[in-house]
Amino acid sequence: MSNTVGRRSADLLNGAADARSQLYPMLVDGQWITAQEGGTAEVTTPVRRGEVIARVPSAGVGDVERAVAAARRAQPAWAAEHFKVRARALARIADDIEARGEELARLTALDTGNALRTQARPEVATLVDLFRYFAGVAGEVKGTVLPAGDGQLQYTRREPLGVVAAILPWNSPLMIAGFKFPAALAAGNAVVAKPAADAPLSLLLLAEICQEHLPPGVLNMLTGSGRVCGTALVEHPGVDKVSFTGSTEVGRTVAQQAGHRLAHTSLELGGKNPSIVFPDAVNDDLIGGLLLATRFHRQGQSCTSGSRLLVHADVHDEVLDRLVKKLSELVVGNPLDEASDIGAIINETQFCGVRDYIVDGTEQPGVNLALGGLPPTDGPLSEGFYHVPTVFDAVEPNWRISREEIFGPVLVVTPWRDVDEAIRLANDTNFGLAAFVWSHDLDRALNTAHRVEAGWVQVNQGGGQVIGQSYGGVKQSGMGREASLEGMLEGFTQTKQINVKLSA
Repeated sequence: MSNTVGRRSADLLNGAADARSQLYPMLVDGQWITAQEGGTAEVTTPVRRGEVIARVPSAGVGDVERAVAAARRAQPAWAAEHFKVRARALARIADDIEARGEELARLTALDTGNALRTQARPEVATLVDLFRYFAGVAGEVKGTVLPAGDGQLQYTRREPLGVVAAILPWNSPLMIAGFKFPAALAAGNAVVAKPAADAPLSLLLLAEICQEHLPPGVLNMLTGSGRVCGTALVEHPGVDKVSFTGSTEVGRTVAQQAGHRLAHTSLELGGKNPSIVFPDAVNDDLIGGLLLATRFHRQGQSCTSGSRLLVHADVHDEVLDRLVKKLSELVVGNPLDEASDIGAIINETQFCGVRDYIVDGTEQPGVNLALGGLPPTDGPLSEGFYHVPTVFDAVEPNWRISREEIFGPVLVVTPWRDVDEAIRLANDTNFGLAAFVWSHDLDRALNTAHRVEAGWVQVNQGGGQVIGQSYGGVKQSGMGREASLEGMLEGFTQTKQINVKLSA
C-alpha cells in the first residue's frame, strides 16, 4: 500500500470528486491499516464550515497495544545501528520532505487553516531543517570517561529511552513533529505518534515519507481522539517517554497520567507572552518585529504569540498607531490563496472561544478597541472560521483578555512608565514560555531579558524558533526542552554509568 496517503492527498488537493469521502489509513509496524474496531472520524477543513475533506481511523486501545508492541520490537535493532545509519535515514527523509514540500504545505493549509504563503510553506521548510539538523548531530549521543586511575575504567553511555509517545497539536503539526521525531529517532528510540484529531492529514503524509527510509515499527502513526487513543498511549506501560505539545489544561492531565507510572515526560504548553517596548526602540524594524511576534500570520494560534504588548507610555500612541496601520493591511482569507496573510481558525469550538474573549474585552470599562472586533457575519469570510486582527488598548492586567491564553488574532496593549513596573506586568502570569524585549540600549535589553520569567526571550526580533536552540517553557508553560542537541540528550536519552576494575 505504498504511497497510499500520497494518492489520497493528491486527489484531495486536485479536487477529485470522491476525494472527500476517502479513508486515510494509519501506520503501524510498517503497514497501513484501519482501526481494529472499524471506527472512523471525519476530518473537516476550517476553510468552509462543516466541509468534510477526509475520514481517518479512530484508533482504540487495541490499536495502541499493536503500535507499542511493534515499536518495542523494532527499537533495539534501530538503537544498535551505527549512528551513521540513523543519520543517513534522517537526511534522506529531509530530502524527500523538501521534494514534496508544496504538497505538504497545501495539505497543511487545507487541514489546519494556516495560510500557505505566510505559514504553511515556512513550516515545511523548518521541518526539513530540523531533520537535517538532527541528522548532523546524531553522532553526539555519546558518553564520557572519568579519569579514575590505571586500575579503573569508569565511563558513561548515553542510551535511548526506548519507545516515545509523541502527542501533537493542531496549530503547527509539521513543525512540532520536527521537534520530536528526528531527535527521538537520532537517539535510537522508536516513536508512536498521535496527531490532533483536527489536523491529522499532513502528519499521515509525513509518516508515509518517513516510512520509506525507516525499518517497520520504528515510526508508527495512530489517528484518534485524545480521550481514547491519547490516554491509552500516555498510560501504556510499554511507553517509556511521553512528549506532549498542547494546552496547559490537557498537559496537566497528561502529566498526572504519565507521572502515575513515573514515565519520562516533556510538556510544551500554553503562553501569555509579553512584548516589552522601550522608548528608544521605535523604528520601522520594531513595527515589523511586533507584527511577527503577534503570530497573527498563524491566526494567533501559537504558544509563543506575543499577545501582551507592554509599551512605554512616552511612545504608546506612536507605536499603537503604526502597528494598527500595519495590522489593518493584512489580508484575511482562504489559506490556499496566495494573497492571504491570515488563514482560518482551526474549528468552530476555537472560533467561538476567540469570539467570546472579544465580547468580554469590549464590555470592560475604559477599554479602547483600536482595531477589529467580532468576526464578519456575511461575505466570503463568514463561510469559514475567520477572525480579523483585533487590538485592545488601555487593558488592565487583571482582565481575562490580559491573563488567559486566547489563541486567536487578539493583541492587548498596556502602557507602563517604570522598568520595574514593566517587569512586574510581564511576570504577572502563570505562564512562562516566551517573551520579547525591544531596546537598542544593550545593557537595558539584556538586564530586562534576564529578569523576565520565560524559557525563551527574543531581543529586538519577533521571528520564530532557530534550529538548534533549546525550546521550552517555565511555570505552567511546561517542562523539558526540545529542538536542540541539549534537548535531544536530556529528553530522549538516559545516562548509564559503567565502572570496570582493571587487572594490573
